Amino acid sequence: MILDTCRQACSALATRRPSRRFGILVLVLVLSACTAAQTTRPGAIGLDRTQRFSTFLSEQELEQGAAQAYRQVLTKAQGEGNLNSDARMTQRVRAIADRLKPHVAVFREDALNWNWEANVIESDQLNAWAMPGGKIAFYSGIIEQLQLTDAEIAAIMGHEIAHALREHSRERASEQQISGLLLNGGVLLGSILTGTDLSGLGQGVQLGLQVGISLPNSRLHETEADRVGIELMARAGYDPRGAIRVWQKMAQKSGGKGGPQFMSTHPSPESRIADLTDYARRVMPLYQQADKAPG
Repeated sequence: MILDTCRQACSALATRRPSRRFGILVLVLVLSACTAAQTTRPGAIGLDRTQRFSTFLSEQELEQGAAQAYRQVLTKAQGEGNLNSDARMTQRVRAIADRLKPHVAVFREDALNWNWEANVIESDQLNAWAMPGGKIAFYSGIIEQLQLTDAEIAAIMGHEIAHALREHSRERASEQQISGLLLNGGVLLGSILTGTDLSGLGQGVQLGLQVGISLPNSRLHETEADRVGIELMARAGYDPRGAIRVWQKMAQKSGGKGGPQFMSTHPSPESRIADLTDYARRVMPLYQQADKAPG
């Protein structure tokens, strides 16, 4: 609603100059649109980045939407005969999820009460994900084509769970909302102060925001998820070096191609493997102390 107000105000610049009072009101709304929060505790990896969220997008709203979307995905897969069609693979994925889940409390205790689910979808895609609220899906293709060990499945699953724990999807959605507010509010205020219609600057500024803010933040999320995930798997008794092997396999599968890192939403394979090697060493004592996972 507030974003629409900013957009309408900017489009009105072509016909009239808005008042300073209205401009100040928009600026106040923009400044009040976000709040700082810590979604997780640091854990052994020492993750302490403060996150910023839109005040107009709640965790509960996102979880409800995720639950509905998850049901739709499962219903479609079931209708096509592709949901949990391999009982042995499904049992394996769920057993790994059951070992990981108790350790989410290290980062946030409330996650223990999420309505966790883990399902396998028959597909050639090399993919897996976890939605807000603990909704996990693995595609058979990633397990079969990469010939994943249990530790490697745990690494991928821990990474995806980490995204949910850190509420990265809400942070990304908030970023888009707040960027829109800042862009439109800034253009409006600049137009008021200069007496010039600056609404045409929007497209160029949006490109700058994407390259300068959106993509780096996405890479940051991936790195955070790698580090949280490797701690989760170590605590659950899975060798954290399995995370390194996953990305070595992924790099081999892609032929080492991934484009320039600065234009990617993921770290380069080389930097990712180097970071995972460092953090596998850091969490190795947790793995050594843990009850070892079977297999």
